[in-house]
Amino acid sequence: MIRKDKKIVSPILMFIILTFIVIVVSGILSFFNVQAEYVSVNIISNELENNVVQVENLFSGEGFKYILTNSVKDFVNFTPLSMLLITLIGIGVLEKTGFLKTVFTLLTKNAKKNTITFTLIFISLMFSLVGDLGFVIMLPIGALLFKYGRRNPLGGIIASFAACSFGYSINLIMNASDSTLLSMTLNAAKILDPKYTISTLFSLFIMLSALIIFSFVFTYVTERIIIPKLKKYELEEEEFKITNKELRGLIVGLGAGVLYLLVIIYMIVPGLPLSGGLLDNSAALYIDKVFGANSLFNQGFVFIVAVFFFIMGVFYGLMTKSIKSSKDISDCLAYSLDGIGSIIVLIFFSSLFISVLKETNIGLVLTGLLSNLISELNLTGITLIMVLIVVTLISNIFYPSKALKWSILSGVTVPMFMNASLSPEFAQIVYVAGESITKGITPALSYFVIYLAFLEKYNQNENISLFGSLKYMFPYSVSTMVIWIALILVFYITGLPIGINAFPGVSYVS
Repeated sequence: MIRKDKKIVSPILMFIILTFIVIVVSGILSFFNVQAEYVSVNIISNELENNVVQVENLFSGEGFKYILTNSVKDFVNFTPLSMLLITLIGIGVLEKTGFLKTVFTLLTKNAKKNTITFTLIFISLMFSLVGDLGFVIMLPIGALLFKYGRRNPLGGIIASFAACSFGYSINLIMNASDSTLLSMTLNAAKILDPKYTISTLFSLFIMLSALIIFSFVFTYVTERIIIPKLKKYELEEEEFKITNKELRGLIVGLGAGVLYLLVIIYMIVPGLPLSGGLLDNSAALYIDKVFGANSLFNQGFVFIVAVFFFIMGVFYGLMTKSIKSSKDISDCLAYSLDGIGSIIVLIFFSSLFISVLKETNIGLVLTGLLSNLISELNLTGITLIMVLIVVTLISNIFYPSKALKWSILSGVTVPMFMNASLSPEFAQIVYVAGESITKGITPALSYFVIYLAFLEKYNQNENISLFGSLKYMFPYSVSTMVIWIALILVFYITGLPIGINAFPGVSYVS
């Protein structure tokens, strides 16, 4: 019997198809005047106000005009593109000079595979503290860590993306995104209790528990479920032998990098002579001073990281003689950008799909409708918790923006939680838990295309499809759901503190 080759739709074509489907669906929903009314909290008066959001029809002349006039602009302003290109420049220097080969060979030579995978996942989980940067740093790092450890690089890409996406909200201390959510939660809480306050470390204990459990479970999923499914990776060279020359270069490179980091750290410490130059001193919370929208540190963080990589790579190259001239430095800077054309095309059509989906408001309307569903149900206790998780994970598939969804849901769910003797901060934790369950399995996530791009870059076997890449994520998604539901129920049932001065339950004074 002749075996027919399996037809695989390329990710680029799949994004084009998805874009067309969204456009047609927007026309149908708009024809039936699909819209949602929801309540949100006025940040000034702390009162509920009614809002209406409707599906925008892009299956029309005006819709075609929008796509025609905004596709290029949206692509140029697509944040993952600029972050990826700048980060790859720095990583290219580390890779071309041999810095990463030396470091990862040392790390993986005598270490157990489980230990390497655990470390990669743990660091990727911690990277959520600095927002989206983990997607463009940890995926290429994960690929090279596995490659120089003489394993299939796809395993490192899959593990790091799973940790960065499903573990996006696991923060021991608040980042800028958490701070935005907290302000919305607090405003919603003040509807019932005007004097309600929330500690900035309100989620420390439950997040610490999640960090530890996720690290072990994701390591197990990677090693026992994902890696066995990957085909053997053909290595291009013999095992790398490290000499004293490489060790000296590594010491000098790391030393230069540490000095650079000390200068950067000094510039984000307030109150010292000539320090704090990278901070937004107009912000109230320190986390907003560092990671707020107006912070120089936040605005230039990708560039700061790229320079950090550049410094370590150049000093290593000078010591090992892999850099002998200015031309060698130029070659290093361009190394990771060679053959990146197909990735840029992929990112263009991904940005088009995401732009079209956002413009239609389909995700916002769905979130508004689900918010109304919650408000119409008289829910308490575990039922309320589970419904919020389900509502959030569904709406997140179509609209991954964490803050905007919470602005719609918090006005309803926070007062409901308080009336059910559950704390507002516990409501926020339940929300971010629900969101994380589907974060890594939605193409609407801006950084999903980065995951696709690196899978294609290091793939040696059958072509990667969009839905084929999703199959690697489903075991992590199921694990995420089980872990978060178990954690939330344990803290709820036992009444253990979820953080500093924060508990699942609450009593308030109206």
